[in-house]
Amino acid sequence: MLVIITYDVNTQTAAGRKRLRKVAKQCVNYGQRVQNSVFECQLDATKYRQIKANLEDIIDKEADSLRFYNLGDKYKNKVEHIGVKPSFDVTDTLII
Repeated sequence: MLVIITYDVNTQTAAGRKRLRKVAKQCVNYGQRVQNSVFECQLDATKYRQIKANLEDIIDKEADSLRFYNLGDKYKNKVEHIGVKPSFDVTDTLII
């Protein structure tokens, strides 16, 4: 299923900036960055629970926020991109 993860981390302190880097690093491990604080992640139920738990452990729930948008498996008609930096389909074969 396609899950959009967005976050807003308070970076007014050194600890906040450290949390921001940790959140971004976790998200990179599970998906592709499409905006500064927005990631598209192709996840199964287990990976979804893992990243959600990992991110909840990192953030300060009094100062930061996370949002998870579950678009499911039939997301292609629900996502429209306009402008630069087009994304790639994470379900397609990647040749390096």
